[in-house]
Amino acid sequence: MSNKHKILDAILEQGMLPLFYQDSESGSVEILRTLYKAGVRVFEYTNRGKSALPNFKKLKEIRDAEMPDLYLGIGTIKTPADANAFIEAGTDFIVAPIVNPAVAEIANKIGMLWIPGCMTPTEISVAQEHKAMLIKIFPANILGPEFISSIKDLFAGQLFMPTGGVEINADNLKTWFKSGVCAVGMGSKLISKDVMSKGLYEELFDNTKLALDLIQQSK
Repeated sequence: MSNKHKILDAILEQGMLPLFYQDSESGSVEILRTLYKAGVRVFEYTNRGKSALPNFKKLKEIRDAEMPDLYLGIGTIKTPADANAFIEAGTDFIVAPIVNPAVAEIANKIGMLWIPGCMTPTEISVAQEHKAMLIKIFPANILGPEFISSIKDLFAGQLFMPTGGVEINADNLKTWFKSGVCAVGMGSKLISKDVMSKGLYEELFDNTKLALDLIQQSK
């Protein structure tokens, strides 16, 4: 089995892809450790600030030393330059808010999992043409579970993951999984501004455990 398929299987098994960005290197490291301690084995750091690349390199260093069974990916990759920079830094997979065929080509050439973000059926079709195995529905808070329910039969067999607005709530999660998603992306609803600014790592640990449990019950 290729690494691409192993990572995809890990996302499907976990049912959740946590994601965040923080300027602080030490804060980013503590959040990663907390997520790992709570049971996370696939994680997305996002390229949303000036410290993203150096912080990612530090996270990769910590991962290699302390968490060898964790898949560490990078998100918010919109350009080939960003893709190449983070591939060089050792990312395991790439997540994007858009469909950029040039980024897809880079990932496909090296057999790396590429998860593009789509908002319309046309974008989904373009993503499929460029071999997207898993598609991020973004922004999911705008589109809602009804969007998945409405389009899933048009793209039979395609795997979808909503990101944006997914909540740590049994009813919310059940509604998403019932609509036909295979996993959910969780950002600020899990790793909130308070968690980052106040170092509320025990709260993050508890909420991560809860989210993982609720997701397993919702699948």
